[in-house]
Amino acid sequence: MPKGTTVAGVDIGGISRQEAVNRLDQGLGRRVDAPMTVRVAGEQHELKPSVVGLDVDVDASVRQAAGRDYNPVSVIGSLFGGSREAEAEIVTDREKLRAALESLAGESGAEQDGMIRFEAGKAVPVPGKPHRAVDVNKSVTALSDAYRARTETGASAAVELPSTVRQPAVDQAEIDKAMKEFAEPAMSGLVTVRTDPARTISFSPENSLPKFLSMKAVNGKLVDTYDLKVLKSLYGGVFDGVLIERGNGSKTPVSPQDVAGALREALRSTDPAGRTVTIDTTP
Repeated sequence: MPKGTTVAGVDIGGISRQEAVNRLDQGLGRRVDAPMTVRVAGEQHELKPSVVGLDVDVDASVRQAAGRDYNPVSVIGSLFGGSREAEAEIVTDREKLRAALESLAGESGAEQDGMIRFEAGKAVPVPGKPHRAVDVNKSVTALSDAYRARTETGASAAVELPSTVRQPAVDQAEIDKAMKEFAEPAMSGLVTVRTDPARTISFSPENSLPKFLSMKAVNGKLVDTYDLKVLKSLYGGVFDGVLIERGNGSKTPVSPQDVAGALREALRSTDPAGRTVTIDTTP
């Protein structure tokens, strides 16, 4: 490498290319993979570069810097102690970065998108309202530029992501529909799941159901969701030793997914008979 060559402030001049790669990798250090702090609409989040598709190609950075060897001005300058500053080669997976920002936009606005909350013995509709959320298109560029700047200078500061006013993802008509078709029936009484008369567990709307049951927005619709970890803690060892014969012929224990699937059926009924569901252990 020509003397005086630096990449992002790291001196890699006067050594072999492999040594330059090692020195640059060490010199950049946490500039490459330290979490980036971002702010949007007053909320602060941390994003790990490798997860959102941002990285530095150290080998390519050294090749790019070495590629200037044949420029006569650079060669002569390096002989007389001149400096040759090269940029780091930033790798941006725009598809992955966009997906991460879209997820962040959904997360930051979820509580204002319109929802149904389950409380002791009842379902409560929560209308959505317009709110500020990540402007994904502009934020892809903003975050890429901020990562490049941090790599080049080592300075790390919170990145203010561009935002835009977003209308609620779930409208009132969808909330009313979800209340009528699922939420109100779900909280209408005791619901029971069993595999046989001896293996039975019941969940009440006053106590246990609100602990694991919720509804979330998916493509403008409200769908029922289940916290499987909490659900498992509630039914405990009730189904221990019970095996379900699967479609592929294997036999595996009753899982929280099996129990949630049974509940999904039972919770839509207001008929006491329909609110007791037996998990079929044979296909």
